[in-house]
Amino acid sequence: MDFTLEVVPLPVSDIDRARDFYRDKVGFQVDIDQEVMPGMRIVQLTPPGSGCSIALGDAIWDMAQGQTRPEPGSYQGLQLCVADIKAAHAELSGRGLDVSEPVQYAPDDGATFMYFKDPDGNGWAVQEYRRRVAEPLHKVLADQRPRG
Repeated sequence: MDFTLEVVPLPVSDIDRARDFYRDKVGFQVDIDQEVMPGMRIVQLTPPGSGCSIALGDAIWDMAQGQTRPEPGSYQGLQLCVADIKAAHAELSGRGLDVSEPVQYAPDDGATFMYFKDPDGNGWAVQEYRRRVAEPLHKVLADQRPRG
């Protein structure tokens, strides 16, 4: 049985401000922005090319028994991957995102990163993984599935 990671709830203090930030500055697609049940608004956004989304909402944590709502800005190390970090930097900074310059920690593929924070302080890394040009993740995963 496959277990796919498809949605990560993200703690924010202002849903509209966060939605606008992720849509306008980071370029995520707004998939859902609605009240899914009385008193429960969900905004789900997906990065271009990703199979995993983020979800913003006041009552998300109320649904999961025993979970405590994390403080806005408490998530660090969320990570996006791109095939060309210089192009990604140009795109993001061109949208007005305050993103660090790329840092290459080693010459190996996968060792170059840049960083940004959302308005609440949730921290993101963007990793360059050049191999994804020739081997998109969805294709790699599909090729690994048993046939028959």
